[in-house]
Amino acid sequence: MHSHNNLQQAIGLNPSREMFYRADWDAPSTVHTLLTTRIGGVSTGAYASLNLGLHVGDDAAHVAENRRRVQELVPVPLVYLNQVHGTEVIDAANALHQTPTADAAVERAGKAACVIMTADCLPVLLCDARGTVVAAAHCGWRSLAGGILHRTIAAMQCPPQEISAFLGTAISPDAFEVGQDVYDVFTGSLPTAADCFAPLTDGKYLADIYALARLTLQQADVTRVFGGEGCTVLERERFFSYRRDHTTGRMAAVIWLEKP
Repeated sequence: MHSHNNLQQAIGLNPSREMFYRADWDAPSTVHTLLTTRIGGVSTGAYASLNLGLHVGDDAAHVAENRRRVQELVPVPLVYLNQVHGTEVIDAANALHQTPTADAAVERAGKAACVIMTADCLPVLLCDARGTVVAAAHCGWRSLAGGILHRTIAAMQCPPQEISAFLGTAISPDAFEVGQDVYDVFTGSLPTAADCFAPLTDGKYLADIYALARLTLQQADVTRVFGGEGCTVLERERFFSYRRDHTTGRMAAVIWLEKP
């Protein structure tokens, strides 16, 4: 990574403004990740510049070029999902050239890359210690409370103790204001979830989606959890944020398996 940063500096690019970053975790060498930022694409205006969402009102030709740029960095086909804040999990290798309606994907064949798009929601990447299965889950509060992580872990078909999880950048507790409904749904199902909410006035709270995801993973016996830093809302130059801008682009969290 250091030599890459030196190269970036040599050609006049600030490493903090790279178009993507990788999961910093204990995954085996056969597992690869790529998490995009808003930097490095051709979209303009509210979608500047690496918008990967076809459903947000951007020029489709711009999105196609942006997706091509990301695909160039990944050796297997990217499988995008039609995300609906639900709990459906699909097998990415069975969905090549499709856009299935789901909020998580697993892959064990090394034939496809799992892709989750976000603009404040939490992308969670998962793999097993032997490097035989990878997965990606879209954790907005609805899908997280609905059980998306439990269902994704079950679909990986390996002991949870062997699973590592990486939390990509999402909306931070400094910016994630929620109502009593969100507080109630989590505290009703997760012991100690109340610790993840800071009360404001009028039945409002600041919620920590990172902490809620860690609690949920812990409940599922996944204890090797990494990432969970930064804020899509506050880091305006680096990330898209739906809550901040409403009309905005989408970033991608990608994971794939390299078969020997």
